Amino acid sequence: MFGSNPDSGNHGNTGLPGNILIPFRFVWPYGGRRVYLTGSFTGWSEHILMSPMEGCPTAFQVVWNLTPGYHQYKFNVDGEWRHDEHQPFVSGTYGVVNTVLLARDSDMGPTVFSADTPDRSNMEVDENMFVRPAATPDGMLREQVSDADVQVSRHRISLFLSQHTAYELLPESGKVVALDVTLPVKQAFHILYEQGVPVAPLWDFGKGHFVGVLSAIDFILILRELGNHGSNLTEEELETHTILAWKDGKIRVNRQIEGCGRLYARQLINAGPYDSLKDVALKILQNKVSTVPIIHSSSPDGSFPQLLHLASLSGILKCICRHFKHSSSSLPILQQPICSVPLGTWVPKIGESSQLPFATLKPNASLAAALSLLVQADVSSVPIVDENDSLLDIYSRSDITSLAKDRAYAQIHLDEMSVHQALQLGQDATSPSGAFNGQRCQMCLSSDSLQKVMERLANPGVRRLVIVEAGSKRVEGIITLSDVFRFLLG
Repeated sequence: MFGSNPDSGNHGNTGLPGNILIPFRFVWPYGGRRVYLTGSFTGWSEHILMSPMEGCPTAFQVVWNLTPGYHQYKFNVDGEWRHDEHQPFVSGTYGVVNTVLLARDSDMGPTVFSADTPDRSNMEVDENMFVRPAATPDGMLREQVSDADVQVSRHRISLFLSQHTAYELLPESGKVVALDVTLPVKQAFHILYEQGVPVAPLWDFGKGHFVGVLSAIDFILILRELGNHGSNLTEEELETHTILAWKDGKIRVNRQIEGCGRLYARQLINAGPYDSLKDVALKILQNKVSTVPIIHSSSPDGSFPQLLHLASLSGILKCICRHFKHSSSSLPILQQPICSVPLGTWVPKIGESSQLPFATLKPNASLAAALSLLVQADVSSVPIVDENDSLLDIYSRSDITSLAKDRAYAQIHLDEMSVHQALQLGQDATSPSGAFNGQRCQMCLSSDSLQKVMERLANPGVRRLVIVEAGSKRVEGIITLSDVFRFLLG
């Protein structure tokens, strides 16, 4: 038996048959034993039983045909009337109810909500706001975002970043690993693995300056070079082959490559502690690097430089989230679902082309294929999926450092080891920081708000979120830190 219906009486659209009916998926992702849906489309009299979602025991769903227009709805969970606090809702005569506005379009697709959404988000909700979905070429339900909201939000973020400096990124305490260019490449490989860091600035003692950065892409290129039969760089030579020699060799090779995209930076990209956060972010984006060393020198000629910090987009995004946490209403786009903004790379719908190719790999693909894809496509990670395109794991550039464990790189052939085996090796690693990417397979849903996505990406070590379908975890796209900043900075 239900408790008393808080919304007795007919309010809004009754859902009677009309010229157009749009199938709409309702989701309750917060658990329960028995969940019902009721709303203005049933006259608040019929209670629709919702079914558990396969693979998500805490999520319930039902598809119901709605006429175009404004609707209100509510859930009954184990006899208690509830509304979804993470979806648009209003307070009115009939209590607090969720709302939806369907456009007059028969090609409307279903909407999905997170099955692992926490009980309460940090996002401030405007109770008078309701979603205005619209059909898009990829078939997803998307909310219209006005140009005015985008421009206002971009202006305020740009102003904030211009008025704050890189000095604010410096932690109270911490360590920064730097390597001398005379170190053997093999030793550098092991140092980064043991220290649990994927990137290190390079110091040239002879010049008295920082001259570059050693990153995971270097080790990927080195291991690929070792795997080439025509290579004159053998595993034994890694014992004496220095970082400087490797960098010089890369520059010569890079000059011979045309039209293959950027493979590596040719000079050190750095910033000072009093450079604006906006300038630091733009340096990272424009030079396609993951970090920018913050270097300070008290001498006019720049001698005796001090390495203070490695700035990343994650740290800058954390500053943005912290600053606007209690004034999110000043950034209208934060309330928008990520599927409504031009953000990230999405899997194209069957029969449609995509300007940005979206690559995935099966777990039995060779490690050589994964590394080639990372280099040739100039991406930082590749989702690993099963036969149904459901997310299993993700292989990132920084995962290459796990091959330093027990000198695995000297005992394997890249074309014989599978991606799955390589990931297992990384998961068995006992380095101080564990996986370099933090928790593996960071995910989000297309219905998640931009603010929620930004807060997740602001966590240390998280550089991308894989967009998945609730329940099936079918990969729908990927959003990186760079995607977010390109959108925010226009």
